Amino acid sequence: MIGVIDYKAGNSPSVLNALNKLGADAKLVCSKEEICSCSGIILPGVGSADATMSSLREMDLIGVLQERVMVGKIPFLGICIGLQVLFEYSEEGNTRCLGWLPGKVVRFDDSLVRVPQIGWNRVAFRRESPLLNGMKEGYFYFVNSYYAIPEDKSVVIGTANYGADFCSVVESSNIYASQCHLEKSGRTGLKLLRNFAALCGEPARGEEDVSC
Repeated sequence: MIGVIDYKAGNSPSVLNALNKLGADAKLVCSKEEICSCSGIILPGVGSADATMSSLREMDLIGVLQERVMVGKIPFLGICIGLQVLFEYSEEGNTRCLGWLPGKVVRFDDSLVRVPQIGWNRVAFRRESPLLNGMKEGYFYFVNSYYAIPEDKSVVIGTANYGADFCSVVESSNIYASQCHLEKSGRTGLKLLRNFAALCGEPARGEEDVSC
């Protein structure tokens, strides 16, 4: 069963709805006990890095996530803010994040581009990954004012351009994340969710319905 973390500051129900459309075995989770029973974990997010980290601390989930993902090595997928909090530090709210990946999160230069970025943008895939199985580059839906700068560039498997190229999809061992909103990205986003479900041993049996 895939657990979608419901921390009241994200868009967890929308992600769960997309997984349900695909026929994947998934549910919202918000406790240590529920997370311990998951075969994979998704951390979606809208809003801010500091609010997300505050919610995870208040729910006392950081320790169990560390144990399950970094020690137990179960598949993990971050979406939007769920990608940004993987890194050590975010300029948004001057926030210390999970620190699972070395690097930082910075704001787009609003002298060059409109901030936030809202809308569809092309993502170019930089190398093969199980998350990208059967896919080529495509268009995905973004809503973001900040973007990650990983220290280890090899974790970047997808980039988009908004004023300059920026990290939009990452992979590091069992950790995967997407800056774009997969649940709002039509067939391309649902294909990535289907691939992640397969990594969790929870094959999706439904159709990739663009209405999600």
